[in-house]
Amino acid sequence: MRYDLDDLRLFLDIVREGSITAGARRMHLSLPSASARVRALEHHAGVALLIRGRRGVRPTPAGTTLARHAREVLAQTARLDSAVASYTRSPSAPLILLGGGSAMHRLVPRALVSFLRAQPDVDVTVSESRTPQTVRTLADGAADLGVVLDDEARDCGLAMEPLGDDSLVVIGQAGGILTGRTSLTYSEAAEHPLVGLDADSSLRRWIEKHLGPHAPAVRYRTSVADLSVLIALVSAGVGLAVVPRRAIAPSQSLDVCELQDPWARRHHLLAWGVKDGTPSTATKVLAEHLRQAALSLPTTVRPE
Repeated sequence: MRYDLDDLRLFLDIVREGSITAGARRMHLSLPSASARVRALEHHAGVALLIRGRRGVRPTPAGTTLARHAREVLAQTARLDSAVASYTRSPSAPLILLGGGSAMHRLVPRALVSFLRAQPDVDVTVSESRTPQTVRTLADGAADLGVVLDDEARDCGLAMEPLGDDSLVVIGQAGGILTGRTSLTYSEAAEHPLVGLDADSSLRRWIEKHLGPHAPAVRYRTSVADLSVLIALVSAGVGLAVVPRRAIAPSQSLDVCELQDPWARRHHLLAWGVKDGTPSTATKVLAEHLRQAALSLPTTVRPE
């Protein structure tokens, strides 16, 4: 049978999220449309691919096999595109990629490593930029791609697609004051000493914007410029911190709690620059590497 690449991406999103609803959201599809695509996959395969339950879905043995091979197919597709992209763009014209602070911590570096290794003749200029500035730059045609936050990029007129969860969590030293907690509000977290990013950082400004004038008083033990340093300080027991879940590596020993405030739920979008004609092959390949990097990072699992 023939497999549609978007159907494979959808299936991987569903398996990763444990939810058809969340998978559909990441692909900008309605739930009925996503469900129909999954049923069509199962019909052509002649076997059930998902076990559906009240709390979400999980893959059957056949679904697990499909997911494994789908990852390989999408990776091979990205390598195929990379192999020919060098013939379509001059090495003297680097791609321009923009992204906010949280995207620059793990998502963009991971995508760059795989892209630059696979595409030795294409250069990439990467700049940190907050979502409003990124949107303006892309709209002016001065950049190729940008990683933006959904609530700040709505109705901007750019071509965009979901890239992954960037929801915020509270982290603390393993075995510390968060032990036994699974969630809390920002006001509860602010009752304890915090470690924060610099006041001018995009994440700090984003949080303070959503807290508004009634923000709780916060004691910051210190402020730093880098998320890696911030997480290291928290791991050492200096204080709690609010960070994107995807900033935390699986190997890091930390207590992690969901942040209950509605503004803590946010998503990264991949936005395309406004250019004459269709995007170059190299731009499309870089976009695929960003998608694959997003799939490889931990994300929040939501119920169906």
